[in-house]
Amino acid sequence: MAQQKVRPRKKEAAPKKKNKKIIKYRKPLHINVGMIIFALIFVYMVFSVYTYIRRDKVQFYEVQEGSIVNNTDYTGIILREEEVKTADRSGYINYYIREGKRASVGTRIYSIDETGNIASFLEENTEENVTLTAENLADLKKQLTVFSLTYDDNRFNSVYDTKYTLEADVMEYMNFNALDNAGSLLDEAGFNFQQVRADEAGVVSYGVDSYENLNASGISEAVFDRSKYTKTITKAGNLIEKGIPVYKMITSDQWSVVFPLSDDDVKTYGDKTSLTVTFSGHDLKATGSFSMLTGTDGKPYGKLDFDKYMVQFASDRYVDFEIISGKVDGLKIPASAVTTKDFYLVPMEYLTQGGDSSESGFNKEVYSESGTSVVFVPATIYYSEEDNYYIEMGGENGFNAGDYIVKPDSTDRYQIGASASLQGVYNINKGYAVFKQIDVLASNDEYYTIKKNMTYGLAVYDHIVLDASTVSEGELIYQ
Repeated sequence: MAQQKVRPRKKEAAPKKKNKKIIKYRKPLHINVGMIIFALIFVYMVFSVYTYIRRDKVQFYEVQEGSIVNNTDYTGIILREEEVKTADRSGYINYYIREGKRASVGTRIYSIDETGNIASFLEENTEENVTLTAENLADLKKQLTVFSLTYDDNRFNSVYDTKYTLEADVMEYMNFNALDNAGSLLDEAGFNFQQVRADEAGVVSYGVDSYENLNASGISEAVFDRSKYTKTITKAGNLIEKGIPVYKMITSDQWSVVFPLSDDDVKTYGDKTSLTVTFSGHDLKATGSFSMLTGTDGKPYGKLDFDKYMVQFASDRYVDFEIISGKVDGLKIPASAVTTKDFYLVPMEYLTQGGDSSESGFNKEVYSESGTSVVFVPATIYYSEEDNYYIEMGGENGFNAGDYIVKPDSTDRYQIGASASLQGVYNINKGYAVFKQIDVLASNDEYYTIKKNMTYGLAVYDHIVLDASTVSEGELIYQ
């Protein structure tokens, strides 16, 4: 069998490669109006926040009704009728009446034991449990309270005065209580000692300071130097010499307080005949007759005369007090808001109204090439006093020194030039600073009380610039 001849197969042609190059399709640009508006708003908000942060803020104050009470602190020296009593012999002294108590004529005040036997007898025969009574403790507590309320670091010597006074009081109280318990025993034992009784009625005090004879005619600045002030208190049980001051008797309820006056005080109180004061640490208010005097040093002093409460100050020579000034009602504003401004003074009779408007102003002479004419110029009235109005100075359409204004229905002319200044504040109710005149009734370092219901002034709840130095009139205010 014949073998078939196998023909070789033809190679198939390789498929053609596809072109893989991709051409991007560009979409048409469509402007989104909403996005543009949003972007603009966003930019505006960012700019507004930035400018707000960078902008200087003006603080304002809301006007309120209020008042100022100016209470001023003073230190005065007490003058009264008092007579020092001295010992007529030497010996050991024992007191029978307490500080600040009233004594009638014949009341036993103290005794002098020339031998000192009474002290020994009391130690041997009185009960060991002699203590302070509730009345004694209450009195000591009152003294400590007054001291704590009136203490001043600049007068540290008052600590020692109080210490000595308390020590003397404690010893006196113990001695009084011991004598009360052992009085009958002393009489039975027949001790011979000198008892001294009051030869005149009054209030007893044991502190002697050399100012007992001081009167208003001898006042000078030197008597107020408390660093040199000394007070001697003779303690019960001490050995004393003949002629030593042992107590003093205050013989009248009339007493005075003299105190230094500043120049402002002289102006404030010069026409007063009485003043109301409160005494520091005593919870006491009193009204005294007031007068002024000149000291031996030529300086002014005030003098308050009282006819009661003397006993409360029987142990004191100096007293701290406040003068209560009259309460003034009005509008209360901060002192920092107040400024001054100059104005022209114009006679009231020259004020008129515009021909076809209700605005008030003045007829001003205007000069031109064609001659002299009269033009109505509106004017803002800031204040009126006596026969004059206060009007603004300057401005393109305003008034300047040398300008003439004409009286309505007359040929009378007035040349502008006279000026005066006013105190005022910047009102910002309209969003810009407007000067408003004020009439100050009372003031202190922080606030003014001003007159309310003024024609050209402020009203309650008005907003004013807190610090007048931070703005100028007409300036837009950003709060």
